[in-house]
Amino acid sequence: MKPMAKRTLALSAAVILVVAGIAAIKMRSIHALQARMAMMKIPPATVSTVTAALADWQHHLHAVGSLAAVQGVTVSNQIEGAVAIVSFESGQRVQAGDLLVQQDISADTAQLRGFEAQAELARLTLVRAKELRAKETNSQADLDSAEAQFKAAVAAADNERAIIAKKTIRAPFSGILGIRQVNIGQFLPAGGSIVSLQALDPIYANFSLPQQDLGVLRAGQTVRMTVDAYPGAVFEGKVNALESRVDDASRNILVEATYANADARLVPGMYASVDVVLPGADHLVTLPESAIVYNPYGNAVYVVERSRSGSGEESLVARQHFVTLGDTRGDQVSVVKGVKPGDEVVTAGQLKLHNGSPIVVNNSVQAPSDPAPTPPNT
Repeated sequence: MKPMAKRTLALSAAVILVVAGIAAIKMRSIHALQARMAMMKIPPATVSTVTAALADWQHHLHAVGSLAAVQGVTVSNQIEGAVAIVSFESGQRVQAGDLLVQQDISADTAQLRGFEAQAELARLTLVRAKELRAKETNSQADLDSAEAQFKAAVAAADNERAIIAKKTIRAPFSGILGIRQVNIGQFLPAGGSIVSLQALDPIYANFSLPQQDLGVLRAGQTVRMTVDAYPGAVFEGKVNALESRVDDASRNILVEATYANADARLVPGMYASVDVVLPGADHLVTLPESAIVYNPYGNAVYVVERSRSGSGEESLVARQHFVTLGDTRGDQVSVVKGVKPGDEVVTAGQLKLHNGSPIVVNNSVQAPSDPAPTPPNT
């Protein structure tokens, strides 16, 4: 073999040996890394859970409405005149017939005394006319004239008393007054606003429901109501009446419910959320709505699976279950298929999970699960 060929062969062999050595070192590094990764465990994700349970969901009809007084008016005057007396304070509770405002009646009182004197004179004239007629010393026409004059005088006095009564403004019914709108000395034109008067116990809630609900609506059904002013409070009343016709424009039926309101917590004009309770209830598996993972290809939940190793150590993993959902009420949703009563379902931390992820349960904070939540009063 020529010297040049020997040198080339030796160089090639050296290169091969170097490459093989590098490859061997690299393979050992890869195997070592794989061994270390195999020894490493994925840290478990911390989640919150809840146990799925059966709940009775009462059938109901939901609506929104407003409160109205059983009786409510803005007290006003019928005859113009100056205000002489104001005998009430804003927000006062009054009884039917209590004096509210007295207009100036000094001239009317004086005129009434004149009419009463004329009536008394006409009465005496009538008595004498009757005596004379009994003796046939006057004509029947004289007696008829005396009777007519007496009736006219009595009518004039009664009319003046009616004017005085109209200037004496009293509470037409028992209730609570609003803000006073008049002052002593003020001249009130006819129909002027004096004060609002509302009878608040009981109080009405008026709301509308679709015409297709007419078949299940009945007077006397229980109606549960919430208002923003009292978070967490539920007021219970009864259906009082249904409107006698369906609205032509909306095709809704107006419903009136009655609530006891002795403490006057409920005020006319309040917005109300109402539920008419119907007979019958469904037994459904319910979960907090936060437990549901909504996906375009199907809604799912993560159910906790527990197992023990040979050494007795417990391990927890999350298994994805696709579910079929029913109605939603507040923070809760009913599950028709995919979850059984007693299943432990993840309610928080799902974004860190995939099917089979190891988990650790921490239930120090629970997801909201109120079927009738009330927003904070802001």
